[in-house]
Amino acid sequence: MGMRQILFSGAIGLFLTLIGTPLLIKLLARKGYGQYIRDDGPRTHGSKKGTPTMGGISFILATLIAYALTKVITGSQPTFSGVLVLFLFAGMGLVGFLDDYIKIVKQRSLGLRAKAKMAGQLIVGIAFAILALNFADARQQTPASDRLSFVQDFGWSFGPVIFAIWALFMILAMSNGVNLTDGLDGLATGASVMVFGAYTFIGVWQYQESCANAETLTNPASCFEVRDPLDLAVVASALMGACFGFLWWNTSPAKIFMGDTGSLALGGALAGLAICSRTELLLALLGGLFVLITMSVVIQVGSFRTTGRRVFRMAPLQHHFELKGWSEVLVVVRFWIIQGMCVIVGLGIFYAGWRAS
Repeated sequence: MGMRQILFSGAIGLFLTLIGTPLLIKLLARKGYGQYIRDDGPRTHGSKKGTPTMGGISFILATLIAYALTKVITGSQPTFSGVLVLFLFAGMGLVGFLDDYIKIVKQRSLGLRAKAKMAGQLIVGIAFAILALNFADARQQTPASDRLSFVQDFGWSFGPVIFAIWALFMILAMSNGVNLTDGLDGLATGASVMVFGAYTFIGVWQYQESCANAETLTNPASCFEVRDPLDLAVVASALMGACFGFLWWNTSPAKIFMGDTGSLALGGALAGLAICSRTELLLALLGGLFVLITMSVVIQVGSFRTTGRRVFRMAPLQHHFELKGWSEVLVVVRFWIIQGMCVIVGLGIFYAGWRAS
């Protein structure tokens, strides 16, 4: 039953975005909801002006429908962990949608005011953090833990307030990381597919080695204390399939952009999966490309403010290589390779950590 759910959610998500995205493209084009291109970006991006944006609507709806249909088809019940991750995913997507909509209506590169955008992200993030420490199951496991985690929880409990701050940091960091990565056709989408694939594997492995099945495990001392690992794998599979289908239309030359609607939603989903699967610090490696690109911006801004000099020709990092003469497709493929290596190393460390325990 478990593998059926994972296969169904991934296949449905893929199918829905493959057939649904071109319909969304036509709708957005008819309404004139095209991308606004900043003047200070690479000159080669001028041709992208007017390309339909807010494409995140496609894979957000596809993921939610795929999860719901999977539950109906298999007769299984939704779990609090799965629903919470989807809540964070959709909630952050709504904030991004408002940002995109204002950009389009007012024809400017900046949408929501910084305070309004931050307020929206904080409301969604705090709601997620509060709910994640409730809804304990029969084993008194809640969707999230107030302890730090890498492959599993470790250290001491630091309480709900510190947990909420930490969860907000993760949500904002990953959302902004995906947002910064979404600068070239298909780059953020393809990288996200790899990370969601990794979390599908992690969820399946945690389910097989769950402490709920400790009596049947050969080594119960190394079991995972995760509330709903199988359903997290179902959510991750739905996300992977939906992003994969969207990539068909988002790859170069992109017929549609995900916009902040998509990038904020994907960042929220990544943070939610990491928190609920107890792999918070591991996410920094699994999503290594997002971290690398975010750090390039931090370094660029920090260097310019302290020394007046720029380390890169342009930040985020992908535009630096464009200005060095790399084609857009070359940058995307090589960055995908880097992301793939991060996922492989991350999964290797995840397995090694389980073996060591």
